[in-house]
Amino acid sequence: MELTVQTATPYRIRLERGCLSQLGDEAAALFAPGARAMIISDSHVYPLYGETAAASLRQAGFRVFSHVFPAGEEHKQLTSIEDMYRSLSRESFTRTDFIVALGGGVTGDMAGFAAATFLRGISFIQVPTTLLAQVDSSVGGKTGVDTPFGKNLVGAFHQPRLVLIDPDTLSTLPEHFFRDGMGEVIKYGCILSPSLFEQVCTGHAKDELESILYQCINCKRQVVEQDTRDTGNRMILNFGHTLGHALEKLHGFEAGSLSHGMAVGIGMVLAAKAGEQNGITQPGTANRIEKALLSYGMPISDPTPLADVLAATAMDKKSAGDSLRLILLKDIGESLIYPVKKAELPSFFGLAKEKEGTGC
Repeated sequence: MELTVQTATPYRIRLERGCLSQLGDEAAALFAPGARAMIISDSHVYPLYGETAAASLRQAGFRVFSHVFPAGEEHKQLTSIEDMYRSLSRESFTRTDFIVALGGGVTGDMAGFAAATFLRGISFIQVPTTLLAQVDSSVGGKTGVDTPFGKNLVGAFHQPRLVLIDPDTLSTLPEHFFRDGMGEVIKYGCILSPSLFEQVCTGHAKDELESILYQCINCKRQVVEQDTRDTGNRMILNFGHTLGHALEKLHGFEAGSLSHGMAVGIGMVLAAKAGEQNGITQPGTANRIEKALLSYGMPISDPTPLADVLAATAMDKKSAGDSLRLILLKDIGESLIYPVKKAELPSFFGLAKEKEGTGC
C-alpha cells in the first residue's frame, strides 16, 4: 500500500511487509550513486535491523555509516544531537548525502532534527519500527528534542523524502511498546474516524494491523497536507497531548516511567471529562475512551495532582498569549480547537480549591 503526502516537496509513504530489505532500491530512486548514508538508530533497534538496512543500502551503491545512541526518551536532548553532528562531520557529509532514521519516535524526531539543522538542511528517510512512529510521528515533518522546560520545545519542520513502513518490525516489539502506540491509534479514532474507533475498541488491533496502520497514516496525511506547519487544523492531532506532555515532563521523561502513548491516553480522558463538564462533549465520551484504553492494558489516570499537571502546561506549544488552545471532542470522530484562558484552566477542568491535591 502506498500514499503520497502532497507537501511542498511531495513524498511517498510505503506500507508493506518486508519492505525494509528494499530500502536501498527506494533510496536509489532519490539519491545519486555513491552518496553517503548515515543510519541513525538506538541501542535497542540497531542490533535488530541495522545490518538489514545497511546491507540493502550498500547493495544499492551507497557508502554507509551508522550512529547509535542509547535508547530511551531521557536521551532525547540537544547533547545527543551534537553527537550526531560529530558523526556526520567526521564522515564528511554534504547536502547531497542523507540520513536514515531507523527506530521509534525518539529516533525519528532526533534524526530528523539533525537532518533539518546540519548544513542548514540535508535529506532524510524515515524507517519507523514502533507502532507509535508508524502511525504518527514518522509522517508530517515534525522534528525536535525535549528540554527541562517541556517536551519537544526545540525543533524544526523538515519533511522526509520517504517514509518506509515495514509492519514486520512490530513482531519484535515488546508488548509495552505496542500498548504505547495504541494511545495514538485511539487518538485518531477520537478526532477523525468513528469507524476506526469502533474497530480498535474490540481490543484486537493486532489482528487487523495493516488496515489500522493505513487508516491512521491516511488521517495524518490529510491533516498534514492542509496544514504543514501546525498553525491551524493540524492542532487537532494533539488531542490528549497538552496534559499528556505535562505528565511526561512531571515524570522526568525517565525510562520505566510514564511513556508518551500512555500519557496521551490519560490526557485524552481528562480532556473528554472537561469537555463533558463544560457542555462541549457528548456525555459518556470519556467513559468510551477509558474502555478503549483499558482493552489494551493502558492506564486511564495518574496520581500526579491535577493542579501540578495544569501548571506544567505553561510552555505548551499551543499557547497563544494568555490562552491555551485545547483540543476537545464534540463526539467520537468530531474534534475542535477550543481556546481557554490560562487563568481559567483550573475551573475549566473542575478543579475546585478544596480538590487541588486530587490526582488526575
